[in-house]
Amino acid sequence: MMMNRRKLLAMAALAATVPYAASVQAAEEPLKVGFVYVGPVGDAGWTYAHDQGRLEMEKALGGKVKSTFVESVPEGADSERVIRKLATDGNKLIFTTSFGYMNPTEKVAKAFPSIVFEHATGFKTGKNMGTYETRLYEGAYLLGVIAGKMTKTNTLGFVASFPIPEVIRNVNAFTLGAQSVNPNIKTKVIWVNSWYDPAKERQAAETMIAQGADVLSQNTDSPATLQAAQEKGVYAFGWDSDMAKFAPKAHLTAATNNWGGYYADTVKAVMAGTWKPTDIHGGIKEGMVKMSPLNPAVTPDAAKAYEAKLKVLSDGSFHPFQGPIKDQTGKVRVAAGAVMPMKELLSLNYYVQGVEGAIPK
Repeated sequence: MMMNRRKLLAMAALAATVPYAASVQAAEEPLKVGFVYVGPVGDAGWTYAHDQGRLEMEKALGGKVKSTFVESVPEGADSERVIRKLATDGNKLIFTTSFGYMNPTEKVAKAFPSIVFEHATGFKTGKNMGTYETRLYEGAYLLGVIAGKMTKTNTLGFVASFPIPEVIRNVNAFTLGAQSVNPNIKTKVIWVNSWYDPAKERQAAETMIAQGADVLSQNTDSPATLQAAQEKGVYAFGWDSDMAKFAPKAHLTAATNNWGGYYADTVKAVMAGTWKPTDIHGGIKEGMVKMSPLNPAVTPDAAKAYEAKLKVLSDGSFHPFQGPIKDQTGKVRVAAGAVMPMKELLSLNYYVQGVEGAIPK
């Protein structure tokens, strides 16, 4: 009887330590973080930049975080399935990195209230869902400054993905930057209705070059526009990532996204229990937008104009959408001395004066 009692006491003592041991183990386990990508990690553009940010986050946090990703996920119903799978797999923080993931992310977030969701480029937030974006239109403006100085035809080209405010902002910012140094600028735009389709991007670039565009920009994810530009002997810019290695003669510079710091900070906030849903828009001043080195082909005059605008964007004393700004019809949309409100920037649905054609419906 005494032996049985001792055994029972020992078993009770052991049982009492199990919850504590489990909690210690849980505390020491790395935070599982999932990423959903719209393109392949090797696209050299948008998705590549996000994945570089993920790797930078892992390097900064070491064993405190364990990340995974799913690439080339179509926007729509397919993305909801992938997001839900990441949630059921035990990820406590999920980043969905394309505009078309917004509604699926919101739906899954409501079904998993204990998981934190972060959606890139959208406008919907919730109790456990935040949004984040870079002010890459600042980079587009700087590309325009160089283009306006480098063009010989006064005709620029822009390979655009989808006619959503994010992309329209970049078309307009590119044009405004060019016009700030060359009032005779006209911008041609071809919409390819894809984030990543090298064949369509190349075809669009070649079409605009044939129409007289001698400096091209893009809001698509492959280096096809740059490669077409180099083959035709004109200039172009990288987008989202430095694409110089794909077309070293044509690549004048690139407007790049730098996600690593934001990803690391978000993970830290989730681990500390201090995360709150926010709507982040980081730019050059915050280090979330960075410009790649200038090609030696950039003229001293163009480089000087570029550096001057880079300085005032870096210190926050200048805004790309600073009036006076007119739309295609000549209507004043932003008065002289005023700045376009963020609400309007996030819903932008018109071209500024100087952009040719119409926005597809």
